[in-house]
Amino acid sequence: MTLDSRPVLVLGAGPVGQTTALLLARWGLPVVLFDGRSERDLVGSKAICQQRDVLDVWDAVGVGAQIARRGVTWTTARTFHRDRELFSVRFADRGRSPFPPFVNISQGETEEALDAAIAAQPLIDVRWGHRVTGVDQDSTGVEIRTAHGVHKGSYAVVCPGARGDDVRKMLGLTFDGESFDDSFLICDIRTTLTGWETERRFYFDPEWNPGRQVLIHPCPDSTYRIDWQVPPDFDLTAEETSGGLDRRIRQVIGDRPYEIVWKSVYRFHSRVVNRMRVGRVLIAGDGAHLYSPFGARGLNSGVLDAENAAWKLAYVLRGWAPEELLESYHDERHAAARENLEITGATMRFLVPGTPAEVAHRRDLLERAAADPEARARVDSGRLAEPFWYVDSPLTTPDARRPFPGRPARGDVPVPAPGVLVPDCPITVAGRPEITRLRQLAREGITVLVGSAAPLPTADPPVTVHRLDDLDAGPTLREALGARPDEIWIVRPDAHIAAVVTTAAELNTALGRLLAHEEAYA
Repeated sequence: MTLDSRPVLVLGAGPVGQTTALLLARWGLPVVLFDGRSERDLVGSKAICQQRDVLDVWDAVGVGAQIARRGVTWTTARTFHRDRELFSVRFADRGRSPFPPFVNISQGETEEALDAAIAAQPLIDVRWGHRVTGVDQDSTGVEIRTAHGVHKGSYAVVCPGARGDDVRKMLGLTFDGESFDDSFLICDIRTTLTGWETERRFYFDPEWNPGRQVLIHPCPDSTYRIDWQVPPDFDLTAEETSGGLDRRIRQVIGDRPYEIVWKSVYRFHSRVVNRMRVGRVLIAGDGAHLYSPFGARGLNSGVLDAENAAWKLAYVLRGWAPEELLESYHDERHAAARENLEITGATMRFLVPGTPAEVAHRRDLLERAAADPEARARVDSGRLAEPFWYVDSPLTTPDARRPFPGRPARGDVPVPAPGVLVPDCPITVAGRPEITRLRQLAREGITVLVGSAAPLPTADPPVTVHRLDDLDAGPTLREALGARPDEIWIVRPDAHIAAVVTTAAELNTALGRLLAHEEAYA
């Protein structure tokens, strides 16, 4: 089948749109990337917290290691009630990833790194100052309208950000949910806080913000991001004029020099579109879902939208899968969005109780948490970003021997099973010295991993087959997977496990399901 030479149109050059464009180009697809702004706005830290598996996605387009090096690594999240620490969370890794659990770096610096990668990619055409005024499509392609004319493509990925109301309206989408009354003051402050450089700190009801919360994140260049929950009528200008902002900052950092690098006041929202696929248009990132930031699930989830969209568009456009595969983008990423709404919504209800009874309940829980493990487990300071597990996807073949036990404890990751992201491990591929990790190999296509006692199948692109023992003669990979000698593992191009089988017939059925053949949707 001849590769469609028309570009994929990506609307929105924020981090999700940038990632989408780079991943599509990595699959050899031409891309036109549009943004309504005249140039990039690099003011403020914005989305700062990048999770390990997102750094891994960015590594596939050449910037993950750079962002990890530049960012501040942190491995511990501490939660306090007033001045008493209730608990801390450290983050598990079932494999041996080269990336830390989280790094903090300003969104502007992330965008600059992605821009540099885009500039080096001849398949991506970037067009600033192209505000979209219309989106049309039929069974053969997509057209978008801007003041500069009509632009035609094979498919489109829409990443308009939180203010994408116009584009959502063009696509006939609803954006249901809720907005929270309380505001949050955010300041980027350059100062020295010895001992705080590698920790996220969350305070319930500190004496310097009574009845509300404060979140502190370290950032590069001796900068700290501080988020204060403030009343709905908070006036930043009046706070500065009265000296209240200086007092507020010094209550956190003490009597030491500081510089305010950026400040802003936000209200937070919990919303999701009703559809993430509209024909030949996929919608991703904040244009599709908005979450409160306590958990860093916004940008991190958007990058995983981008990866999911990119490999599926590539497989359809290359003729490796039918167009029906794109419906699984909605199935999987809408389910991820709903889970993120559930998790972040629960956090906001704990942070901003709606009734006097809820306020009293939270106060009691926090008081008891210092000595009561059961109460401590119910304290919600934000469950931090993690990948979604596609255990219920139409592309996943369940394995009765590996039932999904449900959401793991805070900071943990699930045991490898169909739907779960495969743990990363060092590997060696004959004749491929550039491939040093399992996830690098997986992201080249559908990867079949065969145990020592299982039959070695033959396969054509986009499927490659490898003996586990050839990739790692030692026990590391087998133990990380929990793989048995008679098993055959199928790993998707986004490094999620699609199936674990034991026979050639089961393998063929699972591959058909993964590539959205009709029986997967029967």
